Amino acid sequence: MNIPQLQIQTTRAVLDLQIDKAVQQIEQPKATQQIEQPAAILEMSTTKPRLSLDTTENRAELDLKSPLRRSSENAQYGLQQVSEGTGRRAQEGQQLVAIENGGDTLADIAKQSTDRQIAPMNVRFVGDRTKIQTEISPGSLTINARPQKVTHTVQINKPIHNYTPGKVSGVMKQYPSIQFDLKG
Repeated sequence: MNIPQLQIQTTRAVLDLQIDKAVQQIEQPKATQQIEQPAAILEMSTTKPRLSLDTTENRAELDLKSPLRRSSENAQYGLQQVSEGTGRRAQEGQQLVAIENGGDTLADIAKQSTDRQIAPMNVRFVGDRTKIQTEISPGSLTINARPQKVTHTVQINKPIHNYTPGKVSGVMKQYPSIQFDLKG
């Protein structure tokens, strides 16, 4: 006797997970900053130094006299020579008045007028530097520097954050099935 057989064949379900990973990007931009240092204010004031040299006496020793000084000295020399000449003429007049007393009066007067001393030959250094009159008024320098403040501006930039969340989804890799087979 044949007994019918029932065959059951099953296929189980296979579930697979599809996972998309989360993506996270973080970027921190540098801070934006501006720094400025204005130039210092510099003020300078000066007083010029002054040097005064009076070389009048040295120049006079070198016979480099001013016209006023030369004319003044010439006038004094002329007065002195007139005075000496007047005295000499008066003396010669007195000698001539006494001509009757005898002697060689005219020859003596001529000899007095022509006899002169010969100047000695000497080396003489002129231009004594101690006769230079100097006057110095020193100068001055005043410096005033005022530094300027630094201007510093900082802007902090927020981080850039991109986040894509992950995703998990179930996918049927194999569907379940049941097959019935009747033999018999």
